[in-house]
Amino acid sequence: MADTSHDRNAADYFDPATLSDQEQARLAHLNALREAGIDPYPARVTRTHAIADARALYEAGQSEGVQVSVTGRLKRIRIMGKMSFADLEDGSGQIQIVVKRDNLPDGWYNAIWKKLIDLGDFVGVTGPLVVTRTGELSVDAHEIQFLSKALKPMPDKWHGVKDPETRYRRRYVDLMANPEVREIFRTRAAVIRALRDYFDGAGFLEVETPILQPIYGGAAARPFVTHHNQLHQDLYLRISFELYLKRLLVGGFDKVYEIGRDFRNEGVSFKHNPEFTQLEFYEAYADYQDVMRRTEEMVAYAAQQVTGGLTLRWGEYTLDLTPPWKRIPLRQAILDATGIDYEAYPDAESLAAAMKEIGHEPDPRSNWGKLVDSLMAKHVEPNLIQPTFLIDYPLDVSPLAKGSPEDPRLVERFEGFMVGMEFCNAFSELNDPIDQLQRFLDESYRARHGDDEAHPIDEDYIEALSYGMPPAGGFGMGVDRLAMLFTDTDTIREVLLFPHLRSQKSDEEKR
Repeated sequence: MADTSHDRNAADYFDPATLSDQEQARLAHLNALREAGIDPYPARVTRTHAIADARALYEAGQSEGVQVSVTGRLKRIRIMGKMSFADLEDGSGQIQIVVKRDNLPDGWYNAIWKKLIDLGDFVGVTGPLVVTRTGELSVDAHEIQFLSKALKPMPDKWHGVKDPETRYRRRYVDLMANPEVREIFRTRAAVIRALRDYFDGAGFLEVETPILQPIYGGAAARPFVTHHNQLHQDLYLRISFELYLKRLLVGGFDKVYEIGRDFRNEGVSFKHNPEFTQLEFYEAYADYQDVMRRTEEMVAYAAQQVTGGLTLRWGEYTLDLTPPWKRIPLRQAILDATGIDYEAYPDAESLAAAMKEIGHEPDPRSNWGKLVDSLMAKHVEPNLIQPTFLIDYPLDVSPLAKGSPEDPRLVERFEGFMVGMEFCNAFSELNDPIDQLQRFLDESYRARHGDDEAHPIDEDYIEALSYGMPPAGGFGMGVDRLAMLFTDTDTIREVLLFPHLRSQKSDEEKR
């Protein structure tokens, strides 16, 4: 399709012939304002108080005779002859405004307010705080300034915006129409703030590591690839912070954490988005048992700060976050759920055969460790409702974790689960450079034989380990999934302001 955008102008996008009746009326109001010499989008605004601050004056008994200038969106208008009432809303709250013909410049009430104002417009209102006869705190409008003319109508106040596709694609309309959605994102922000407070209080240093990386690593995932034109170099959007944060342990920091974006070129589901927020921390001289205790403490702290208690309501469940949480060896959990003791099947072929006997059709490309992981994901994970740690994972699916002293096929690793969903992954960190290099080489072999999630060889990371990294525990958690728990939502899209969606086809493309 030819690009004709240079042949168009802004007026083409607002051609009355393509607009609804309401949109045409609003466009006419916009033009009438300009003809009256009123700038509908001024560069300056007068504001003395947020609406919540104006209300606070009243509640403190300090509002009598106080004049305020408040700003916001008009959410409701009731015109009653020579007087009108309207509700004004900003990000902090809502207040009534009283608009009287005699308090405004001559002709302004009838010619401007009654004819050219629309729901959704942003205005500034200046006047004294008063209490109406019905006991409603209000601003008695002596001056009204247009701040932004809304050319599209507000969503229906009774039905709001309910269609999920519309809500996610036009989140600004969703937030405008559904106050409970705004509350979800306030809660999400409070969760992140509590996590930061916890780590800062525990002596961790918050750091930032590269998003564009020459070698991706730290997780089993496919990366997004981009290209640096001047350097003539392919780069990857990070899938994890891990290898860079552990380089900082080599450099002399004992406790570090980062909260930021990761990117994984994988499927979209109720718990996956290609771009997501991750928390990782690394602590020198700790092991995975220490990290489990810190995880319990961290989540309990966040719950206490955000909700005031240690229980969360999620769907039909009430989650009890009180430490300590249940710990179950992965081998035992799978045995209890399936009757399969994977240690009795020493290779992928025999384990796959046992899985088929219980109706589980494994991926024929999976190695022994991935078969174990798939048993867990299908038969164990969905039933882990209360906070639970599964511990001691196969080495085959844990190339960065320290081996178990008791069993060479296992590593000191755990994953945390709630409401049938994994929300964190952690382990005692492998700090032996020779062992780590061999595991990278084994992963490289798997990559050459079709495993597109195998970990690449990062020679600089091996170089860093060769200088010596202290024994350490490391942890990664999807912040979005934790936010789902704290907001009682069952899809990650509800806690992402702008989740990834398929592009919409134009009418021409559909034809």
